[in-house]
Order: sequence, then structure tokens, then C-alpha cells
Amino acid sequence: MTVLDKIKSLFKKGGELIGMQQVKSLNAITDDPRIKVPAKEYERIAKAKRYYQDELPKVTYYAMGNKKERKISSINLLKMASQRLASLIFNEQCSIKVDDDALQQILDETFKNEDFYTSFETNLEKWIALGSGAIRPYVEDDQIKLSWDDATSVYPLKANTSKVKEIALTRKIQKVENNAAVYYTLVEFHEWLPKVTNEDGSSYYPYRITNELYKSNDHDAIGSIVPLDSIPEFEGLQPQTTLQNLTKPLFAFYRNAGANNKNFISPLGMGLCDNYWKTVDNVNEVHDGFAWDVKTGYRRVTVPRSWVRRAEQVNGRQIPQDQQLYWDPDDAVFIPVNSRNDDSSAFKDLAINIRVDQYASAMDFFLHEFENEVGLSQGTFTRTSSGVQTATEVVTNNSMTYQTRSSYLTQVEKMLDQLVYAIAQLLQIPDLWSDNKPRWSGDISKLTITPDFNDGVFIDQDTQRAQDLTAVAAGVMPKVEFIMRNYGKTREDAEKWLKEIESEQAPLPPDQELSLFPAPAENTANNDNKNDESDKSDVSEPDKPKPTDE
Repeated sequence: MTVLDKIKSLFKKGGELIGMQQVKSLNAITDDPRIKVPAKEYERIAKAKRYYQDELPKVTYYAMGNKKERKISSINLLKMASQRLASLIFNEQCSIKVDDDALQQILDETFKNEDFYTSFETNLEKWIALGSGAIRPYVEDDQIKLSWDDATSVYPLKANTSKVKEIALTRKIQKVENNAAVYYTLVEFHEWLPKVTNEDGSSYYPYRITNELYKSNDHDAIGSIVPLDSIPEFEGLQPQTTLQNLTKPLFAFYRNAGANNKNFISPLGMGLCDNYWKTVDNVNEVHDGFAWDVKTGYRRVTVPRSWVRRAEQVNGRQIPQDQQLYWDPDDAVFIPVNSRNDDSSAFKDLAINIRVDQYASAMDFFLHEFENEVGLSQGTFTRTSSGVQTATEVVTNNSMTYQTRSSYLTQVEKMLDQLVYAIAQLLQIPDLWSDNKPRWSGDISKLTITPDFNDGVFIDQDTQRAQDLTAVAAGVMPKVEFIMRNYGKTREDAEKWLKEIESEQAPLPPDQELSLFPAPAENTANNDNKNDESDKSDVSEPDKPKPTDE
């Protein structure tokens, strides 16, 4: 052993004696070897986030020989399209039903407390824009809480394009320490451990949750690992927890419909416009050009020198006699306000005609391209002969929006199933509750989950009810199904409703029928006359005295 090796060994032993540990530092989350998704995927997501926040590069131009910058007058197409799809896919009229009354009651209470149906639509908009998202339920103060994450804080641990069973979720908190901004990032790993076989031959896969806290002075860096109790928000949080007898992950993952053509092995979904940034840029350029025409198209005139009062100094600098007197430094083209000939012929109107029709045609062209690319019906954003179309008119004229919505609904339904399974498993873990008693003890494997998406935007409900009535009359649709479809009843309520209807329509005994249905009013007089005559005939005459024999 060399002298250097001996020194290294001595320092190593000394470090072990004083409890020294290897300091873990990360520049980015993807530097962690447990995360298999390439860093380029999050560069793509970061670009989509900039467009979604309308943080676009500034426009550069030259005025008076000087380079200047201005904010582009853009249309946030990504925000508009994502919001439109999210509202068509999921809204407050939707509901989630399970075939277990006890679990249904807990779900309804949880979703009400967490404002789930409104929050889901809001977060779905971001997930569609960025491509992916996640929900993680957890227990706090004996209540189920929900944590929402978008694609910027969701890191699948394994590159499996079909399912995401292991994941890392991040949460960043900004603090001020010593008059400087400090950033803490909590990373929560959800992993399945190798199978464990019990003595009785049964087996299970342990589920491990690991919490790691990182600190950095740079917003874009994760930094070095620190204890979890470094900030009050994470005091009491366990560094590692292993759960047994779970069959489903304790999170719900969402990805957009369609293949990820940027990375074939990535489980992350593509953002709505990731393949169509050129079209989005074209729309923004046309809109910015039109807005700039409006700005620079206001009236300007040239006037003789004698009509204006000359400014001899600007900011303490002497202006030569032969230089222009006034100009607008925000204009890209220099506009004179005086002329060499000091006569009335120097007065000229410099106003330009704004090219409204040309810009409108160009805008419609690119918007039509955008509608086709993202799968929305023609007229969703473009003008029509009758003006801007409503969502119902769009679907009536073209079913493309409905087909696109159906594809997204498939992914949303998968996520909702995962969410209900995760909540159901948390309810069965005694250690998570203050009294160490589970809140639900049903069989998850036999649970039936039925999300009900409101299709009122796409379907004329009066027409649907009429068609369903025809189907019931023809004997091809059960009455219970008709009640469920058209009145929003559960199967149990629909069956009770149908029994009440049948009991009301059942034939009654004759005496009850007479009492329930009296004779019509118009026959009352005739009946009274008949009754009078019958009464007269029934009344016996008084006994006449019999003749006596004299």
C-alpha cells in the first residue's frame, strides 16, 4: 500500500468514526440514476411551458440606426386550445361512481372538500398543454388530501410507454435566508421493491416511498441534500416508508393521447402543440404584424418649418440647424416633421392604409392549419359566415372535435381509475389514521369504477330522450337504462323509481277505482234527477185505511 492509499484509508476510517456521509448533489432531477427519462424531454416541456405562459422572445427592430426590442403582440393559442379541450372533456357536471356505498360516500366527501371537479378541469388544461401530469392522494389530519403535479414536476423512474408504475414527484419552495433567496426542492420517490415470499407461501411486492430534500441558491439547480426538518413545511416527514400488501401505485398518472414521436421510449405524453410550433409562430407573426400596422398607422403629417417651434436642445445637447426637429423613437421608420421648403406645399398627410383584409385572410389560413393539426373542428377559432361558432355548432358541422375529445377521455378515464384505487388503498392502511383503524375494508380487485362524463355539449338531450323513448317502445332498451341515461340516476335509484311507477300504474279494485276517480261533473245533474226518481219509486206510499164493514 502506498503512502497516498494509507492517507485515503485513514481519512475514510476517520470519517466513519465521526459519522461523515457522502454529500449528494444534483444539478437537475434527471441526474439521479433512478430516473430513466432523458433530460431532452424536459427541455421540450420547458419550451411548451414558456408558450403556455406567453413568455415569447421579443421582436427586434432598428429606429434611427439603433437596435430596439419590444414585446410581440401574440395570441396564446396553446392556452386557448388547451382550455377549450379541458372544458369539453371534463367539467363540474361530471361525476365518479363506484359500486360500493361506503366508499362512494367517502369519495363524495373527499371530492367536495378538495373542490375536485373544478380543480381537475383547471389542472387538465395544464396537462394537455404540457403533455403529462399526476395526482397523489395522501392522508393529513384524518382526511384524504390531493396533491396536483404537472409535467415539469413528474419524473417516471422507468421508461415504459404503456404504464407508469414508479415515479418521482417534486415540489419547490422558495425561502429568504440572510437576505438572499434560497430554494428547497422535495423529491418524493415511489418504487416497487423485489417480491417477498412469506413462510406460508404467500408473496407480495413492498411499496417504498422515499423523501429527499435539496437546497440550492440557484433557482435552476436542485442543489445538495439536506435534512427533511431543515424547513417547517417538512418537519415530521419520514425519510423512507415501506408499505405492504399494495396492488396499485399511490398516485395517478396522466399522459396525452397519441404517440410520443420525439422519444419513442418515453412514457411522457406530447404537449398539444409540440409538433406545431411553426404554425403557432406564424399566427403570432401575422397578429403582431397587424397590431404593428395599427400602431404605426395613426395619422402623421409634415409641416413647414415656420409652423412649428424648433427645439434647440434635447437633453442638454445642441441640435444643428439642418437636422430634423421631432421624431417618435418608438417608430421603426423615421418620420420628418419639417421640410426644406418653408411653404404651404410642404404640408402632407403621411397616414397609411391598414391592410385589414390581407391580414385577416392570412390569419384565417394559419388558424385553419392549427385547427387541423390539433384535431379541432373547422370554425373553432376561425370566422364563419355566421360569426364564431359555438361548441355545439362545431360538433354538428364536423365531428373532428368529438373524435379528439374521445381520445383524451380514454386517458382521463384511466387516470380516474388509478386515483380511486390509490384512495381506496390509503383508506385500508391503519397506520395512516389517528385511531389505527382502516376507513374502508372492501375488495379493491372487485371494485367497479364508472366515470360519468357530461356529453351535453355534444348531444342534444331532447333529441336523445326522444330517441331513447322510441327504443324503449320498441323493446330494445330497458326502462332502467332509459332513466339512468336521461335523468342521471344510479341503477339502484332507477330501479326504485321504476317500481314506484309500476305500482302507480297497477290496476286497482273496482271500489278503489270509484273512490279515486269520481264521476265527471257534467253528469251530476242527470244523476241527481235519476236519483230523485229512484228515491220516489223506492218510497212506499203510506198505508191507506182499510174499508170497514158496516
